[in-house]
Amino acid sequence: MKRLLLLAVVAAGCSDPVNAEGTYSLNVTNRENGCNFQNWMVGDTATNIRVVINQEGESANADVMDGARAVLDFLLGGHVYNGTVDGHDLDFTLLGTKSFNMGNCTLTVDSDMQATLEGDVMTGRINYHYHGNGNSDCAPYDGCTTYQDMNGARPPQ
Repeated sequence: MKRLLLLAVVAAGCSDPVNAEGTYSLNVTNRENGCNFQNWMVGDTATNIRVVINQEGESANADVMDGARAVLDFLLGGHVYNGTVDGHDLDFTLLGTKSFNMGNCTLTVDSDMQATLEGDVMTGRINYHYHGNGNSDCAPYDGCTTYQDMNGARPPQ
């Protein structure tokens, strides 16, 4: 009896991933600029950002296309987020590879996308964070977050 109860509790905590594959048209709105990015205007929007999600089981990636791809390549050094699908939740990360210096601090910008998929509609948030080399000059940049609200859809499955 205890074994059945334990299996039921474990099974309740696990959720089969939704099929997140597809080409999405996303819209973003700039929100808090906690990292003080230059030219970041709270409330600015971008629409029709094409993102292709490929999925194998719980593993997935989100490939940002077109003009947004060029912006991410320029600022972060890449445009493909990698991550997981757990139930209706998508959790992706893009580790920046393009570095720049602020004093003796060498920084990159990392990004993560946290979204929920209900049917063909995705909603969530895209976060941007500085990642420093550990030098004391990095202290002002540690722990900051600049983010965008995000929503969009794919054609009906």
